[in-house]
Amino acid sequence: MSIKDNLNTIKSELPEGVTLVAVSKTKPNKDIMEAYEAGQRVFGENKVQEMVQKWEDLPKDIEWHMIGHVQRNKVKYMAEFVSLIHGVDSPRLLKEINKQAKKHDRVIPCLLQIHIAEEDTKFGLDKAELDELIESDAFKAMEYIKIVGLMGMATFTDDEKQVRKEFAQLKSMFDDLKTKLNDITILSMGMSGDYKIAMEQGSNMVRIGSSIFGARNYS
Repeated sequence: MSIKDNLNTIKSELPEGVTLVAVSKTKPNKDIMEAYEAGQRVFGENKVQEMVQKWEDLPKDIEWHMIGHVQRNKVKYMAEFVSLIHGVDSPRLLKEINKQAKKHDRVIPCLLQIHIAEEDTKFGLDKAELDELIESDAFKAMEYIKIVGLMGMATFTDDEKQVRKEFAQLKSMFDDLKTKLNDITILSMGMSGDYKIAMEQGSNMVRIGSSIFGARNYS
């Protein structure tokens, strides 16, 4: 099936109100343009340099989401244009985003990444760190970032019960955060392998790559 067909199939399965982030990392511009011509406007990248290059080359009405782990020294390269940063996993990173956003006189929307998986390889804050961050004076003084929700990745396992439990845990933290901050609207959870379970548990933003573009090319 073509990228367009894959995209249309997935979009037909998404309930109203769920945003599809087409994960275009490692994919060439022609593949992104095929998705763009099929109506897709939100794309996710996990490497800043690759995203910058694509932003320069491709139509300007594309919304670029940084979905990978972000190094603080790379924030400056995307601060001018990034639409949403999914993986904010530390106060120091948030501080750097605020600093770089200020230079461009823009407010950058961010999601706080929560560690819900059993694997140690995944990044993210735990519940105590999340609470400490949003209560801190430093956070309250940041004028150039806007926390709009949470993001998390479930354990990579065939055990659907575990995946469901982890997503439910994140949904509970999301609901709690909505009572504490005003702009909380996005719960980003679910990828090609588990997005249906994620949506069942309340996700309203899914990050799908291989089911749209085919297997990734890492060469």
